[in-house]
Amino acid sequence: MQLKRVVVTGVGTINPIGNNIQEYYDNLDNGVSGATMITRFDTTNFKTKFACDVKDYDPAKYGMDRKEARKLDLFSQYALVASEEAVKDSGFEIEKLNLDRIGVIIGSGIGGIETLFQEIMGFSESNGIPRFSPFLIPKMIPDIASGLISMKYGFRGPNFTTVSACASSTNAMIDAFNYIRLGKADAIVTGGSEAGISIPSIGGFNSSQALSTNNENFKSASRPFDKTRDGFVMGEGSGILIFEEYEHAVARGAKIYAEVAGAGLSADAYHITAPHPDGLGAINVMKNALEDAGMKPEDVDYINVHGTSTPLGDVAELKAVQNVFGSHAYKLNISATKSMTGHLLGAAGSVEALACVHAMNSGTIPPTINFENEDPEIDYKMNLTLNKAQKKEVNVAMNNTFGFGGHNACIIFKKCK
Repeated sequence: MQLKRVVVTGVGTINPIGNNIQEYYDNLDNGVSGATMITRFDTTNFKTKFACDVKDYDPAKYGMDRKEARKLDLFSQYALVASEEAVKDSGFEIEKLNLDRIGVIIGSGIGGIETLFQEIMGFSESNGIPRFSPFLIPKMIPDIASGLISMKYGFRGPNFTTVSACASSTNAMIDAFNYIRLGKADAIVTGGSEAGISIPSIGGFNSSQALSTNNENFKSASRPFDKTRDGFVMGEGSGILIFEEYEHAVARGAKIYAEVAGAGLSADAYHITAPHPDGLGAINVMKNALEDAGMKPEDVDYINVHGTSTPLGDVAELKAVQNVFGSHAYKLNISATKSMTGHLLGAAGSVEALACVHAMNSGTIPPTINFENEDPEIDYKMNLTLNKAQKKEVNVAMNNTFGFGGHNACIIFKKCK
């Protein structure tokens, strides 16, 4: 069968460096760090005392009254905020759409972890009396964000959530891409949402030695490719994109930001948290995506790498890029925008996909900030877009995301012609 073309027709976000899409793009270009000291709980006994949080968030600003907000975990609130911006940006006239063919696929790695933690703490303090909220389960389950968005707009097409740790939202976008190009939907609201700045998340990632503990220099603690990197910085928020079948978008006169060119999936099959040391899964996933897109390595102008600022992960990924791209690895641009946003876990891929779309439309490669010290294990002849944004025409952009458990997902965007 002839696969249908899929394009991006709407974008929205709320994340540590932008409460809307334009603010996010401006701060990306200007190399702004989203890191702040944690104030949501007492960090006295925690190794890590900082994170990249959403700034000045008040659900009332987004039309949620206090009663409604109490029924929603923060990750669901973020998904609703970002999706509202994306749906509005798409120019959808809801009454003119075939709502049976509009879907919602949102990824989340841990869903309502704060809700679950608070309810368990409440039970532990209740002398064994089970006074659980009737909203505990619907607040906690990761798929509720997709359900809430569909209820808000009446979208009755494919609806589910992907969970693959930090690859979750890229998996969601890939599923959306496949459903549309197979003719199963006209458009899908896709991306990811996460709200993991909480006691169990910070404590758990500290115990696995994944988080940076550079409390003295928290603003610059997320430092991919720097010799002194010591772990990722927790982030939160949501990134949402409207994926739409090309002819459907053209018929309604939609603006088109980019075309989804191809996607790849793979597994490391190696370790529960560490990447394959030779980047084998990363090599396979990029090759798979290029093959799916019908592209050669030299077609790619920019890679937004997973780049979490961990000692093992950064080196393994760059080795994989060199393996896949050969001499072209020294001609394209690479950047790790987690240096600014922190790591949004299950929402990372979607927020970084937005950075790819922005690079294509603005001709600006967002930087990898906070770099100071060279690591002998990294080849700096590659253009890692260190510390300052660079101007470049971007016709093709690749986005990598990798998750605990060895899950790898890669998606490629290109200018729509």
